[in-house]
Formats: sequence, structure tokens, C-alpha cells
Amino acid sequence: MSASQPSPPMLESNVSGLTRIHQGKVRDIYGIDDRHMLIVTTDRLSAFDVIMPDPIPGKGSMLTRISYFWFDKTRHIVPNHLAEMPLAQAVPDTNERAALADRSMIVKRLRALPIEAVVRGYLIGSGWRDYQETGAVCGITLPAGLRQADRLDTPIFTPATKAAMGDHDENISYERLIELIGGQLAEQVRATALALYGFAAEHALARGIIIADTKFEFGLDEGGRLTLIDEVLTPDSSRFWPVDTYRPGSSPPSFDKQFVRDYLETLDWDKRAPGPRLPADIIEKTARKYQEALRRLMSAAIPAAKSS
Repeated sequence: MSASQPSPPMLESNVSGLTRIHQGKVRDIYGIDDRHMLIVTTDRLSAFDVIMPDPIPGKGSMLTRISYFWFDKTRHIVPNHLAEMPLAQAVPDTNERAALADRSMIVKRLRALPIEAVVRGYLIGSGWRDYQETGAVCGITLPAGLRQADRLDTPIFTPATKAAMGDHDENISYERLIELIGGQLAEQVRATALALYGFAAEHALARGIIIADTKFEFGLDEGGRLTLIDEVLTPDSSRFWPVDTYRPGSSPPSFDKQFVRDYLETLDWDKRAPGPRLPADIIEKTARKYQEALRRLMSAAIPAAKSS
């Protein structure tokens, strides 16, 4: 992946000569042949499972760079779906390729598992809502008296089913996960997701970022080997909080699209499509948050403060 100039904002891709086989909230996926696919990460932004009408300039490129970064960093934990085919082989037109180079990846066709592997290190989002109602998250009982955004003593694995576009993902119990994919594979997914989160959380914390929670997606290759797919540890699939402003008891400021969610909560909007137009300052501030997350993740670790 390389590009000398950032590509212009993209709300939807159109790759000539290839058939689009899936369109997600952010990514457009094209078939190349029976073994490879092209994933194009657009600048679309979804909130409350609704795609906003305005793109966030540079977002697709930044998400792609972050995913490439983590795919490389986590090869020792689990193989991933990146393929070695050059983009020029799939998109021969030079001008068309230039618009895609910084926001695309060629990946192997795998059998995707029908679940999302969610790991939570902090109590926030739907996990916080579940805890308030039941004292548990996805059937995992937690200590009483926890506050919103509190750090959990041990990260927990809380799987979810993948919803169709416009619907909400549904948290499920580990027992339900076993019913869906089998006990041996469920345990492998859980162990791998927790290992990925632990490795990434340590890396990010040393650079001033708390990864509060994240979701992974997995597939199986022809030999049945578990493989990391889709995006990984981006501001779209994770909650990133700055360490220096983190305070439990409320929803912390973030480097991710929670910033847009918080803005949308101030509007008279029923959280159904179509989404409202985003003001220019919200678009600009959101882009800056993605930029800061990218900068920090790829920077050197922050030296620990010396004790006097």
C-alpha cells in the first residue's frame, strides 16, 4: 500500500472491471477472482448504525493505514487475510488505481465466521447499559458498584452476532457462541481475541491511548485455520480514549467516532436513516481525531515518568 498524494474524499467507490459483492457501512468489497477480493475503505461514517450523508476526508486512508499497521504487528498471534497480489494486477488503470491506492487492500477469500469477537477492558457502551440492568455483561457477572468507564480487573470476551446494515448487533452469551460455531472454535476465538486485545492495549497505552474495547472478525482458510479479517483495532472498531483526560464516572473524550455520536445525541433525531448533515466543524474535528489516533499509534512509546 502506497500513495504519494492522499486520495480525494470518497463516499462510495466504483471500480471498473470488478463486481461489487458487498457494501458495508464503510467498506466496499469487490471480487477479483475465486481466491481474492479487493476491499476499499471509503470515507463514510456510520453512527447508531446509520450512514451519515457527509464523508470524513482522509478517514478511509487512515483506517487502512491503521489496519495494515496492526495486521503486521499481530502476525505472531494469528494469521491475517492480507494477500500478496499487487493492486496493479486487480486495477490496471493508473488513474483509477491512484484514487484507491491509499484506501484499499487485497485479501484472501475466506469463510467468515458469523460473529464479532468483542473484548472489553472498560465498562462502557452497551456493556455499561447491561451492567446497570443486570450486574452482568453477556452473562458475565461483574463486581457491584462499578462506575461508567471503570477499568475491569480482567478484560472480558463478549461476543455478538453480526447484524445486517441498518440493524444493531446483538450481544450473545458464550454458550450461544458455542451453539453457533462449536466449542473448540469458540474457545480458539476467545483466546485469540483476548491475546490480540492484551497486546494492542499495552502498545497503545505506552503511547497515550486507552483501548477501552474493540471488536475483531475472523474467518477460516481452506485448511480450517483461524484467520483475522476485515479491519483491526481502528477508531471505527474500537473506543480509543486519551490517557491524560480519562476519568471514570462518565463517557470519556475519545479519538473515535464516539465524538460524532455525542454530537448527534444533542439533536432532535430518531437515530433512523437518513442521518443528519454534519456541520463543517464537526467533520474537521472528527478527521483530526482520526489523525491523532494514527499519529500516536505509530509513534515511539512515551517515556515513563521518573519517580523522585
